[in-house]
Amino acid sequence: MKKIIIIFLSLLLSFSAQANERFDGFNKWLFENGHTEYVSKSESAVCKAEPKYSNLWYYNKCDQAKYNNNLKIKFYNGWLPEETEKPNFGTLLFELYKFTYSPYRDKPMADVYEVKPSKKPYKFKSKLKEDKYIDKQLNKTALISYLRFEDNKITIDKFTPEDRFGKFINQDTKLRSMSVGKTMASYVAGHAICGGYIDSINSRLNDWPLIENTLYYDQKLINLLNMSAGDQEYVHSSDFLLENNFSSGTDDYAQDISQYITYFKNSKKGKSEFNYSAFATQLILNYVLFKTGDDFEKILEKTFNKKAKIKDSVIFWKVRNSSKEKGNANIMFYATRYDYLRIAKAMLNDWKKDTCVGNYIKTIFENRVDKENDKREREGKGDRIQWRFASGYAGQFQTHYKGISKKRAVMGMHGRSGQHVVIDFERSRIVVTNALYEDFNYKKIVYDPIKKGK
Repeated sequence: MKKIIIIFLSLLLSFSAQANERFDGFNKWLFENGHTEYVSKSESAVCKAEPKYSNLWYYNKCDQAKYNNNLKIKFYNGWLPEETEKPNFGTLLFELYKFTYSPYRDKPMADVYEVKPSKKPYKFKSKLKEDKYIDKQLNKTALISYLRFEDNKITIDKFTPEDRFGKFINQDTKLRSMSVGKTMASYVAGHAICGGYIDSINSRLNDWPLIENTLYYDQKLINLLNMSAGDQEYVHSSDFLLENNFSSGTDDYAQDISQYITYFKNSKKGKSEFNYSAFATQLILNYVLFKTGDDFEKILEKTFNKKAKIKDSVIFWKVRNSSKEKGNANIMFYATRYDYLRIAKAMLNDWKKDTCVGNYIKTIFENRVDKENDKREREGKGDRIQWRFASGYAGQFQTHYKGISKKRAVMGMHGRSGQHVVIDFERSRIVVTNALYEDFNYKKIVYDPIKKGK
């Protein structure tokens, strides 16, 4: 018990230090980008009095800029709790910095798997129509981007206004995927299968030394794709479930597969039932990394540059100070708002044209599982959160949307805080949202346009 308390306090102090450091970075970012209505630079009386570069000047940290911030910010360790909060503008702005700009400031860009833009990016046709309700959502909620694609055209294209978050981001800003990155990993796996690096979704993971003597060894790839690997006693969502019930988040680029897999040594597979887990997806992407070896970047390029024809670069995180051999790929994905749509359009084209990858998507749809064991279905109230609409899971896609026939191929990518990419493969319709928090009307602006076309 004493050991657990010490670990907890150590982590708490670490979180606090990281929060202070990030807040300092946030203030500096605001000031350097001219947002002086929210922050001002200050200098203490000691720093003014002491000679510059003196011992006392350095001792009082006068070399480090200090700022006064007038925003009312509520700080959290990690993400804002879903459904329970009503974050104000300052809190949301800090979230934007924390998840959009801070990763680029806090870690070198070399720590990513980056796919360069296509020389001939896909050009969308548009036939735009107004939607005052979407405008209202952008002005009143944490929604920052909305795209609707139908009849082979963009029909609604809305972005956060200048007096909301538009002065902090633009069309070229790379936006964090959250769990949409899980589906991106699946799409990459489909390309690896079609490239001959992996036989099929039924291939057994019995050739990867990193996972030997764990419950994942010798399992079929489809079990991981469907999050039904029988690992519910060890991991759930983004947490490892240890004996002392202390959790360790997997959404972290500081540890690779070789480190995380130690939690599973001598583990035994349980009943094959749906268990939402970020770690399963980490294993999928890193199994592709293992099987493709030096061609991993080529597979990424084929997926996003050649196939999706992205206009800007896209990235997966890479674990620091690690290697491919240790499993250093992370599923956190970044792309611009239009490139999320380009990737979804590529998936739709694959399906329609019966390409090899299109058949992969159809195969995982045919092998979908029910989410009857999803604990999140019973958490909270209301219908704002997307997972209450999808009762099935198909290879890292949400499916079986309530009120829509199970036979109808509607498949969605959904991520925390309001990241949604939903594709109706039969009716060729796509809806894409990006947000800082899911306080907008998901049913009305994402679900209904897919179900009803309006």
